[in-house]
Amino acid sequence: MTATPPTVLITGATDGLGRALADTLADEGWRVLVHGRSEGRVDAAVRALAARGEATPTGYVADFAALAEVRRLASEVRSREVRLDALVNNAGIGPGSPGGRREISADGHELRLQVNHLAAHLLTRELLPLLRASAPARIVHVASGAQQPVDPDDPMLERGYDGSRAYARSKLAMIADALALAEELDPAEVTVNALHPGSLMDTKIVRESYGAAQRPLDEGVAATARLVLDDDLAGVTGRYVDGTVEAAPAAQARDPEARSALLRLTRELAGT
Repeated sequence: MTATPPTVLITGATDGLGRALADTLADEGWRVLVHGRSEGRVDAAVRALAARGEATPTGYVADFAALAEVRRLASEVRSREVRLDALVNNAGIGPGSPGGRREISADGHELRLQVNHLAAHLLTRELLPLLRASAPARIVHVASGAQQPVDPDDPMLERGYDGSRAYARSKLAMIADALALAEELDPAEVTVNALHPGSLMDTKIVRESYGAAQRPLDEGVAATARLVLDDDLAGVTGRYVDGTVEAAPAAQARDPEARSALLRLTRELAGT
């Protein structure tokens, strides 16, 4: 390890996978930047990390339902941090309860598309200068095996809304964005990979949407931490991983033309 500990920003790090991942990386000697939308929960997570012996955990508060807050978060990180060795885009919201109503973000976008995908896209682009300056750095998109194509004629699911469809679309878009960004970057500087950490793990999202978990959270934490820590993955980029096994994402993410079209739509919606 270098004299200055490597630094990771984990979005959605106050609960579930993000919170457990923060503990794992702190135990490996990383300095953890904790993001959440509740100041109280962020402060609690920072205190818990400090109690584990992690030297200087830092908290950042932002609600990804507003893109202005994403930009503010990125600005604060750039101004306060001297390095960023990894960014884990984990924050998100699940499908919600069956039959739930369609929700809109502060920017007028379908909420799941914004929080799960547009916010991660924007935050990543805003932090690229710091990640490049910290090379070699890694970006990890915590996506899902639940993937459905985004309809370019109805990206906001104004017709036939269903929470599960909205969630699955946002996760496909997230994977496509990771693959598109990987093509733009020098893997010697920054790598970008996406993963499905595990099916129906014991998280709040799963309990709220499905009632009960089927898999332990530890499996997903280990799979995600591997993409941050494993020396064998140095320079490996543009991959989608199911757990720890490389897999093929849904067709829209694999197809270069479809991926480019989705990237253009994403840039328009996120204002990048």
